[in-house]
Amino acid sequence: MAEAERIIGTPDTPDEVGGPEPEETSDAAASDTAADEQPAGRGKRRIAVLFTVALVAYALDLSTKMLVVAKLEHHEPIQVIGDLLRFEAIRNAGAAFGIGEAFTVIFTAIAASVIVVIARLARKLYSLPWAIALGLLLGGALGNLTDRIFRSPGVFKGAVVDFIAPANFAVFNLADSAIVCGGILIVILSFRGLDPDGTVHKD
Repeated sequence: MAEAERIIGTPDTPDEVGGPEPEETSDAAASDTAADEQPAGRGKRRIAVLFTVALVAYALDLSTKMLVVAKLEHHEPIQVIGDLLRFEAIRNAGAAFGIGEAFTVIFTAIAASVIVVIARLARKLYSLPWAIALGLLLGGALGNLTDRIFRSPGVFKGAVVDFIAPANFAVFNLADSAIVCGGILIVILSFRGLDPDGTVHKD
């Protein structure tokens, strides 16, 4: 009898019948892991965009200010478009566009706070437009903060170098432009209901 069972073979046990199931469960777990990793990868790309935009804005601002100080300061303004636009080196102790010159230290602290807030917000950033907007803000804030720290009359009291002078308007620099453009983009994104984490809501 035992010999017959050996030759014919015994039926599959329940464990053997259910053998493939762990593999299916494993495949499902792998799919869930891949789904979890996808937003994380997208977030890293958005952070890379943020810091790339910030670096470009900062580099352009810093290089133009160095050029202005070396070639334009203590010289006659350069007329770019007739009377509509000129380049003129100005030292500004206030905020963007020459506002509030008596509060240099306060504006320095505000710029530093903006940088910290953006760095913290970057951890939950999944939106490309928000990455660009925050990158512009970060690059502009870093540009003017560099002047506040390293230029005369002293640390945290330094005057910002401005040089873009449209007719009948305040003199500003590329950092100011980046901050304003980033702020406008954030207002637009907020009105459209797009959050930094990529979710869209409608009030």
